[in-house]
Amino acid sequence: MHSAPSSTPDRVPLPRWVVPVLELSIAGLLPWTLWLTYSLPSRQVTPHYNLAWVGFDIALITAFAATAWSAVRSSQWLVPAAAATGTMLLCDAWFDVVTSGAPGDRLEAVLQAGLAELPLSAICWFIVYDAERFRQATVVRYSGAVRRMRGREN
Repeated sequence: MHSAPSSTPDRVPLPRWVVPVLELSIAGLLPWTLWLTYSLPSRQVTPHYNLAWVGFDIALITAFAATAWSAVRSSQWLVPAAAATGTMLLCDAWFDVVTSGAPGDRLEAVLQAGLAELPLSAICWFIVYDAERFRQATVVRYSGAVRRMRGREN
C-alpha cells in the first residue's frame, strides 16, 4: 500500500513515511470513533459554544479571503486554500444540521446547507479539481474588469 515516487510531473513525490503515518492514523481513529459513539452523552452543554462558532466563522472568512486572493493573484496557494475552504464549508453544514435543536432551527440549517454551504463547497472542490483552467479564467476576467473600470475613469 506504499506509493513509490513517480516520475510524472503531476504527482508530488512524498517521503516514504507519509503513507504509514496516514494508515496508522486510520487504524487508531477507527476504534477511537467506535468508543466515542457509545461513551459520549447525546446531549452536552458547553459554556463557550458561541465562541466556538464565532471562531470557526472567522476562520471560514479567512479561508474564503485566502481563496479569493489566491484566485485573483493566480497564486500557487489557490488549490490548498480552496481545499481548506471547501472542507470547512462541509464541516459547517454538518455541524449546523446536527447541532440544531428545534425543528425550525433544523429546517433553517438544512436550507442553509443545501442552498449555500454545500454549493459553495462544490465550487471550491471544482477549483481544486480544475485549478489551472480556473486560475487562467479568473485572471482573464479580473484583468478585463480592471481595464473596463480604468476606461470609465478616463
